[in-house]
Amino acid sequence: MFGNSGDGRGKRDYDREFERGGFDRRTSGEQNRYDNQGYGNRGYGTGQHAGDARDMEARSALYLAKVMGWMCVGLLTTVVAAMAALYVPAVAIFVFSSPVVYFGIIIAQFAMVIALSAGIQRMSPGTATVMFMVYAGLMGLTMSVIVELYALDSLILAFSVTTFVFLTMSIYGFVTKKDLTTLGRLAFFGLIGIIVASVVNIFLGNPMMDLAITVIGVLVFLGLIAYDTQWIKGNYQQAMAEGYDEYSDEVRKLAIIGALKLYLDFINLFLMLLRLLGRRR
Repeated sequence: MFGNSGDGRGKRDYDREFERGGFDRRTSGEQNRYDNQGYGNRGYGTGQHAGDARDMEARSALYLAKVMGWMCVGLLTTVVAAMAALYVPAVAIFVFSSPVVYFGIIIAQFAMVIALSAGIQRMSPGTATVMFMVYAGLMGLTMSVIVELYALDSLILAFSVTTFVFLTMSIYGFVTKKDLTTLGRLAFFGLIGIIVASVVNIFLGNPMMDLAITVIGVLVFLGLIAYDTQWIKGNYQQAMAEGYDEYSDEVRKLAIIGALKLYLDFINLFLMLLRLLGRRR
């Protein structure tokens, strides 16, 4: 998040780096090496300061719970927007009256997630939060078409399985001492492959290829959940070790970008599992 702490720079240097756009430069591997060295000058993780290490672990867990809280708010916003698109005539007319409007909403989603991810350094925490909520609402409008295709029991089953698997992988990502950087990179390249294969299969219409894409997609997002959780934990601990306050803008914005990452992992895993387990109306 703030760059490698091993070069002797202080908090002001990291402030300047943050302003230049160095928000996401620390990899999970760098964080693990940092952990093994004892959290910088504070000595976390050493035998002498084992209590401090446990305190940091507890604070990290609370922070992750806060991030997941924002993720849940985003999910709730998505559900409300989807229900509005399905059952409120005025909203349904607006969204589905013209393909231009519907695909315009999809384009707006892509634009917002790119703007939020790339421009988080220049935003206030409030602006980042509003953009995340708007994005989640737009996601609900477009997902309403998919939700309408499946029976209610299938939606409940897919959501339940997604929740269980998501929490399992997130806990693993939080507690493991293994560096998940390689897993994250593999999952990212797998995601690109899924996108390309999905576009190709639009023209081929091959059911077996569609099944393979879905199964691989589940595995990809399982890996991303664990990696993103470790990413959030590592960046939070780095911020605390460098002297940032719990309520500083940097730490608050990290919570929003972390919530966005986990939100996207959850939504995409849900859609993949719905395709595997779902029964159409």
